[in-house]
Amino acid sequence: MKYIFITGGVVSSLGKGLTSAALGALLETRDLRVKIQKFDPYLNVDPGTMSPFQHGEVYVLDDGAETDLDLGHYERFTHSPLSRANNLTSGRVFETIIQRERRGEFQGKTVQIIPHVTNEIKRHIYADENEADVVITEIGGTVGDIESLPFLEALRQFSLEVGKENTLFIHVTLLPYLKAAGELKTKPSQQSVAKLREIGIQPDILVCRTEHPMDEGMRQKLSMFCNVEPKAVIEEADVKHSIYELPLTLSEEGMDELVAQKLGLKSKPSDMSGWREIARKLIQPSVGECRIAVVGKYINLQDAYKSIYEALTHAGIGNDCKVKIIRVDSENIEKFGAKKYLEDVDGILIPGGFGNRGIEGKIAAAKFARENGVPYFGICLGMQILVIEYARSVLGFSDANSLEFNAETKHPVIKIMDDQIGVDLGATMRLGAYECSLAEGSKAHAAYNTETISERHRHRYEFNNDYRDALQNAGLEIAGINPKRNLVEIVEVKGHPWMLGAQFHPEFKSKPSRPHPLFCAFIKNALKRSKNSQK
Repeated sequence: MKYIFITGGVVSSLGKGLTSAALGALLETRDLRVKIQKFDPYLNVDPGTMSPFQHGEVYVLDDGAETDLDLGHYERFTHSPLSRANNLTSGRVFETIIQRERRGEFQGKTVQIIPHVTNEIKRHIYADENEADVVITEIGGTVGDIESLPFLEALRQFSLEVGKENTLFIHVTLLPYLKAAGELKTKPSQQSVAKLREIGIQPDILVCRTEHPMDEGMRQKLSMFCNVEPKAVIEEADVKHSIYELPLTLSEEGMDELVAQKLGLKSKPSDMSGWREIARKLIQPSVGECRIAVVGKYINLQDAYKSIYEALTHAGIGNDCKVKIIRVDSENIEKFGAKKYLEDVDGILIPGGFGNRGIEGKIAAAKFARENGVPYFGICLGMQILVIEYARSVLGFSDANSLEFNAETKHPVIKIMDDQIGVDLGATMRLGAYECSLAEGSKAHAAYNTETISERHRHRYEFNNDYRDALQNAGLEIAGINPKRNLVEIVEVKGHPWMLGAQFHPEFKSKPSRPHPLFCAFIKNALKRSKNSQK
């Protein structure tokens, strides 16, 4: 078993997650089995209760784990099977140790960072040899942070235990460009590597994030002062069009070949034809362009709807077209009306969310889509918005609402699940993969081309079955049902070109190599409306 550890220095948000995912993709093109995991130093048990302003989106896995958004990159770029075990936080480490101490498992010993915390971290690194050929572990945060010290110490110990020949350290760092000096600066990278070496870790490969090309002199300088081979100084410049170009750029830098050499991996040469075709469809699509409005309340946060944006990009790949995303703040629709922001778009998507801020703007957007025949895709909360708007406008229940937003409504078409009343916030929602049976003849059935699907969930509130008959009689089709609990999973508006709401989160199962069927169908119908399409 071979182990790769990826750390970051100088600043946060350098792209360690994307680097890890792209490296995993490169190794898979060489027919190697890859496992990827993320270790986060924060004390939260998981990001499930964290605000999007703090953390971006929460990425959900099949087993219901609420994880870091980087695991979304891992799944989109690779075939690595992910579970709760692939995302470890300091909170989980300390929680486990304290529970063991309370049970007396340490037999009266003093519980300390070394060896108890580091041993618990190392336990999560080891993998079954049947799982993978290579395990890639990304360490969150920045070298020098006090929170990450136990993780780095655990890596140092682990490398000694399994042997240096079986471990590889990759350090991602920043080469800042000083406009006044007109040059890139290496000193922050030198200091970051020096900090790592103080801990006892010598990076084998240096991945340099930069907005400007490096020259050979800079590569030699970094090699000398950071104690790595010149060929192990990898330039990772900003990609021009899409993150899905990254495997190609790292392949051109020879990163996968270098990793294979240093770890003694026996593998075939990489086959990048699949990634080249993905890049071609992103850069030179043959069908044209459609404009999709994403209506939400975290529009100004880059990572709040990360998987939504990526799934739309994947659907563009699937339709060989460009998807231009228009970010619309639902509170602006409340102030100035839907027409101002939506009259020129080819499709409207309302993503998931919590809380009542901006809800009336989302309802107005759904009404605009229904009345004007604009393709509409509602996800989780977006599905509930569709139901609320339909009950108000078509059934005439003017105060129809979700109990989440109005506990006094006379028509709670969306209600909280009975098993969600009075529980703690963390890890208690309907989480993870659930089965859904599709109605024959529905748009969902046509998109999936199968009778039964499995999709991931993250919510507390559900369609209220007390209103099912009334809504169906008024033209709202129930297109998907969870068979075990008789819960409504998919609704569609009859007679509309394409208006569909899904209670689950299909964006979590979309890849550039395998775009999600519902997103593909949504974009296909948006293209029919587009003035910039050849369809």
